[in-house]
Amino acid sequence: MTIKNMPTFLYFDLGKVLVDFSTDRMCQQMGAVADVDPEEVRGTIFHFQLQWELERGRITPEEFYAGFCRRLEITKNRPDFDALLQAASDIFWLNEGTAPIIERLRQAGHRLGVLSNTCVNHWEHCIERWPFLNEAFEQHALSYQIGFSKPEAPIYRAAAEMAGVDPSQIFFIDDLPDNVEGAKAAGFDAALYTSADELTEQLRARGIAV
Repeated sequence: MTIKNMPTFLYFDLGKVLVDFSTDRMCQQMGAVADVDPEEVRGTIFHFQLQWELERGRITPEEFYAGFCRRLEITKNRPDFDALLQAASDIFWLNEGTAPIIERLRQAGHRLGVLSNTCVNHWEHCIERWPFLNEAFEQHALSYQIGFSKPEAPIYRAAAEMAGVDPSQIFFIDDLPDNVEGAKAAGFDAALYTSADELTEQLRARGIAV
């Protein structure tokens, strides 16, 4: 593996890197709460881009709920708002391979951040369940707060400004090739996440012992 310069700031994607998740579980749980077929849920929140708009901060959770009910023509016996958002959010579990790497990086004093396409209810669910997401990461560059999502250039520029370093000093890890390429186009050093072992090798190649 080619040896690269040591970065001064490390950004990590949230979903499929720090935590894993299941959209199937999301659709099934929301369907159970709303008493509709999970595939109807999938079409409503993804085909009509409700989730995308929520993750970009274009709509609030309340507007997401209203759009969900409207698209599914639920006019009577609407599902409980809090129960529906809980069903949409309780879809994550910790990536047991990555968590100890983050802890070792934190103990070694490396500057860490989260750079993620996520929505407010997903993020609040995750930080309540795993406090280390607040404790270990000094910056949270989140799409719903920034108003843009990966791989759009503005979210990477915002992340670099939040870290207070030149983009060339940032190493970013993400599980989606398009997001990695977007980061590289913005001047980041970036790599694709495939496993905790590969992440360890990517860090070592940059002079970071884990």
